[in-house]
Amino acid sequence: MVTNAASFGRSGVHDYILIRASGIILACYTLFLLGFVLTSSPLTYDAWQGLFSALPMKVFTLLALVAVLVHAWIGVWQVLTDYIKPLMLRGFLQFVFVVLVLVYLLAGISIVWEV
Repeated sequence: MVTNAASFGRSGVHDYILIRASGIILACYTLFLLGFVLTSSPLTYDAWQGLFSALPMKVFTLLALVAVLVHAWIGVWQVLTDYIKPLMLRGFLQFVFVVLVLVYLLAGISIVWEV
């Protein structure tokens, strides 16, 4: 059995399912927000605040945020493994991106739960 040291046990099927699932979540979130914008006659701050203060919307928003981050991580990982051949450079760039993703996640959680 041949293994790739850069894969760290990753599975193409696993990535495929994650990409598709995150795409479905993001499509549903986008359609929901589009429907809200189109059906809210006076789109005011109070309407937005009311929408995002509800617990189901907070959970849906965080789910969409995680979906964006998973989608981005898999895409960046694929690009880095395809085009960055030096292992140390690729590892460093992946580390930087993971830190950035965690910062975005923590900022998103903080923003969503403070509404």
